[in-house]
Amino acid sequence: MLPDIERVIRLQDLDSRAAELNREISALPRHVAEIETKLDSHQRKLEADRAALVANQKERKRLEGEIQLQEQKISKLKDQMLGAKTNDQYRAFQHEIEFCEKEIRQAEDRILELMSESEPLDKNVKAAEIALKQEKAQVEAEKLEARQRTDVDLKQLAELQTQRKSIAAQVTPAVLANYDRLRKGRGGIAVAEAVGGRCSSCHMSLRPQFSQDLKRGEQVMYCESCSRIIYYNPPQSFDNLASTPAPSPPA
Repeated sequence: MLPDIERVIRLQDLDSRAAELNREISALPRHVAEIETKLDSHQRKLEADRAALVANQKERKRLEGEIQLQEQKISKLKDQMLGAKTNDQYRAFQHEIEFCEKEIRQAEDRILELMSESEPLDKNVKAAEIALKQEKAQVEAEKLEARQRTDVDLKQLAELQTQRKSIAAQVTPAVLANYDRLRKGRGGIAVAEAVGGRCSSCHMSLRPQFSQDLKRGEQVMYCESCSRIIYYNPPQSFDNLASTPAPSPPA
């Protein structure tokens, strides 16, 4: 196999691994943003429930104060009613007392409603506080893991870039330029193997004469259908495989 072919195959492997690392590096901040957004929405829901609970308690306290005022008013009216000089005055005091009692009953009914509403609300707040505390701890753990993963990815990416630079320097400039152009225009795949008389990337059949020239391996060739750099990797013969030393058994 031509040295240029071996090198661009290696370059494609390095570039594919680098692309995966870059995708992961780009995805990690998005993942962190998503979990933080989810956490924020839960925090806002908890704050809304807390505000509703506080409003409920304030309304109950206001109504309790209103009941107290009405009771004080009734007490005064009863004192005044003792001094009524006419039946009309007596009935007027009585009507006012009945009105105050009605106001008290309405306030008491509303307090019962608010108490009924506050019970599930209070449970929700307490459960949400516990869940939110656990979620915050999980988010912080995931953020730390994402930072650590990013640091590892960046280190690996730097190593790949160093290797790529070294290999690229050994490729014929024209072949390297074609490789880089094809990689950008062919979804990151610039090099394809010829398998069974077809290009492994576009799956188009190769002309017999083209296949023969490719097998001779005398020059860098390009697929006539997709224009990718194409190579032929001859299968190893049984004799070659038999002459390969067997791996040493583990100690």
